[in-house]
Amino acid sequence: MFQQQYLYWFAGVILLIVALMSLRDKANPRRFATALFWGLYGLVFLVGDWTYTLMSSLTDSQSGTRILNISVGVIVVVMALIAGLGGVRLGSYHQRAPEQRKQSAARLGNRLFLPALAIPVVTVIGVLLFNNIPGLPQIMFGEGNHSTLVTLFSMAVGCLVGWLVALRLTHEKPAQSVQEARRLLDAIGWAFILPQILATLGLLFTTAGVGVAISYLTEHYLAVDNRFIAVLIYAVGMALLTMVMGNAFAAFPIVTAGIGIPILVLMHGGNPAVMAAIGMFSGYCGTLMTPMAANYNIVPAALLELPDRNAVIKVQVPTGLALLTVNVFLLYFLMF
Repeated sequence: MFQQQYLYWFAGVILLIVALMSLRDKANPRRFATALFWGLYGLVFLVGDWTYTLMSSLTDSQSGTRILNISVGVIVVVMALIAGLGGVRLGSYHQRAPEQRKQSAARLGNRLFLPALAIPVVTVIGVLLFNNIPGLPQIMFGEGNHSTLVTLFSMAVGCLVGWLVALRLTHEKPAQSVQEARRLLDAIGWAFILPQILATLGLLFTTAGVGVAISYLTEHYLAVDNRFIAVLIYAVGMALLTMVMGNAFAAFPIVTAGIGIPILVLMHGGNPAVMAAIGMFSGYCGTLMTPMAANYNIVPAALLELPDRNAVIKVQVPTGLALLTVNVFLLYFLMF
């Protein structure tokens, strides 16, 4: 039966291949550091479950988990040092000459979009099949709730289909597709791992009781007995914490636990469904205005090779502020 760790192993194998290619790339001035960065990242994906099983067999489960967590933490620190010291650099990727690429693009025309479109199309078809054919999820994944695994599996199949379509259209060798993956990874650099780091930061904040501290501060030092001020603090707080953490999903449980539920819902009797929906939307406004949301704002600038890394953010700030203002009034008039 298909298991989620298979996807982790697949990602780990690709990253290790990228690391090996980087190591052999003499055109990269930091090829050893670049290879170490992607190799360590691939190692986390590849041997995480195996390491946990080994640790559990050698010692008790709690100690094994602690050793594994410390080991991964050390790897993350090393990766941060490599990235912070400029260790991830661009190299040579065996690309066609610019004139050849223009000729290929002209020959393919709009068919260039087919590999990218194949991913969402196959994903949607896969999800619909698993949700509408009785017994198919159990046959493929075993018993239990597999909603997340169904989506991940369908998307993985979509990526493979898109890859095959791209090879068919371009007549390139599979090795060149890995070179292109390496080029994109090197161009993105440290920002590639930022979403995972920020998601972990959100868990740490929640476990550390940041939401409780926010609730105490707002109740004791702000006029939250005024309904509009309470709404304003919640919406703006969602946007600001998202700007700090780079992820609205990480900020949502903290702000909602500290302000949304105790003040808007319990104190003022607001509708929790409206609070959650518009609260998340307010967080997305913060996403538009922060470099911490690297996958949305910094990565596009890097891939497009824009001279200003913050160019995307500067364009989006007026939209983010306008939407946040609208969200405050929507929340005020619709929640109560």
